[in-house]
Amino acid sequence: MKLYLVQHAKAAPEQIDPQRPLTKEGKADLQKIAAFIKPLNLCVDYCWHSRKKRAEQTAEILTAVIKVRKAKIARDGLGPNDDVKILKDELSGTAADIIIVSHMPFVSRLASLLLTNSESAEPVAFRQGGIVALSRAEPENWQLDWMLTPQLLA
Repeated sequence: MKLYLVQHAKAAPEQIDPQRPLTKEGKADLQKIAAFIKPLNLCVDYCWHSRKKRAEQTAEILTAVIKVRKAKIARDGLGPNDDVKILKDELSGTAADIIIVSHMPFVSRLASLLLTNSESAEPVAFRQGGIVALSRAEPENWQLDWMLTPQLLA
């Protein structure tokens, strides 16, 4: 199983727009990431993203270059402070390849729980618009495959 965790790209402050869409800079960062990963021909079964506009826009840009075989779904339970243990249990029961577009601290806590069995270890330094690729060969044995951030492509 392959799991790609994405922190949404840079979004507008709530004072400017309560919906917090991506900024021009956030969109440009994602375009750099998309152009870099396009030759990899990444393919997933599902794209799950939170219901927040910034996560949906991030998912749209990335799935233009990442093939989604089954469905792109806005899901509950992927908000910034939602319980990552629920998702860990769900991931344990599937062999599907998935990209999850969410928020901090959710993605950091999920990666930490999968890699170290502790939500607070923080072994991955997420960046807005970045992708963290994990893989699982055995039910509870996750490993970090690679990480890409917009800053690396500057």
